[in-house]
Amino acid sequence: MTPSFPPRTPTSVSLLLPTQLVFNIGFYAVVPFLALVMSEDLGLGAAAVGLVLGARTFSQQGMFLLGGVIADRWGPRRSILTGCAIRAAGYFGLAASDSFWPFLLSAVLTGVGGAFFSPAIEGLVGTLDRARTSATTTDSGGQGTPPRNVFAWLVLFGEVGAVAGPLIGLGLLSFGFPVVAVSAGGLFLIVGMALWLLLPHHAGSTGNGADPEPDNSGIRGAFACLEDRRFILFAALFGVNLLAYNQLYFALPLELGRGGAGTLAILFAVASALTIALQLPMSALATRLGPAAALRAGFTCIAAGFAAIVLLGSAGLHLVPGLPVLTGPVALVTLLSLGHMLVGPAGLQQVHRFAGHRPLGAYYGLLASCGGIAVLIGNGLTGVLRDTLGSTSSWVLLILLALVSATLLPRFLPATSVHPGRPARPVLPSVLPSVTDQKVQS
Repeated sequence: MTPSFPPRTPTSVSLLLPTQLVFNIGFYAVVPFLALVMSEDLGLGAAAVGLVLGARTFSQQGMFLLGGVIADRWGPRRSILTGCAIRAAGYFGLAASDSFWPFLLSAVLTGVGGAFFSPAIEGLVGTLDRARTSATTTDSGGQGTPPRNVFAWLVLFGEVGAVAGPLIGLGLLSFGFPVVAVSAGGLFLIVGMALWLLLPHHAGSTGNGADPEPDNSGIRGAFACLEDRRFILFAALFGVNLLAYNQLYFALPLELGRGGAGTLAILFAVASALTIALQLPMSALATRLGPAAALRAGFTCIAAGFAAIVLLGSAGLHLVPGLPVLTGPVALVTLLSLGHMLVGPAGLQQVHRFAGHRPLGAYYGLLASCGGIAVLIGNGLTGVLRDTLGSTSSWVLLILLALVSATLLPRFLPATSVHPGRPARPVLPSVLPSVTDQKVQS
């Protein structure tokens, strides 16, 4: 019987998934407390705090494309180990910083470290997923049931880390923030050393094991994803998913106000519990639906979540009297989480189909960079709307963006992305037709 993963696959999921778990524990043990430390311990104003947090986010998300290209050129092993060292240095710097500029530099280093190792890990997981899908298709003559999406496991392990990290950080915070930061930095060093020993030296390709296509040499080949207009449009529309989920940390706290800190913590726990309990079943549902239907349903669910907060309100009931006061926020968190669980794995699995035989790091990097840009621009627009026209206008904008992605994103799937039970359609020409003419899958 042929194994699910071919023997030539260089890296095991059993190594990568715990790595993702530990990385998220280290990240979420520190980052949620940065604003508190800067405002209370360093006495920085809101503008300075916003600059540091914005620079940290952009240094990670904005550099994911470059980090992906570096992973393709260096190999994932070297990129992951370098990222661990840089992030550890950033955390140690945060522990020692007592003024704005050292804190800013250290925060940026933590983002740069993530930009090195995250695309490399996603590229390796994509390689495993591609090999597993190919093996299943070959063994079954193209008629077998698709294997469970490896990215669903990646999301699940990451979410467990996102739940455990803040609790660990909160427990250590009583000893002072430097203890939290040093502990996280030490964790990344330990993981880096473990990966240095365990990660195979030949885990250096985010391709599929085949010879690369002829145009994959030089700088132009490294950034070949930038010449794929269909993928760029796919990544831009998919970025709305990250913008939408980011509202749990941006718009929802503003909606609840300063007195809602305890409520916010409960809602975060609800989101994490839903993800841990339902990510794998929702991923299986997405596989049965096919990518187009899963993405359409996921973004529609996200739009419904934003509509719920508009109709039901945050601290009272605008629509149906008598329901609990938190019906709106709970509905938002629930629908947003369910939509995110459908959209995430279904979208990530399309990337290696876009890439073909080309290295995957740059493709996943561009996808993440588009998400980061969507968050920066989207949060800016929604913030202006909140200040000028009120919160309802910002929610309406988010509803429209989610519906646009639900409508258009399925039109820009790779030509090989078909429902498991349907025959593949011919590959479309490389010249991208207009949005109104393009229908890869119904």
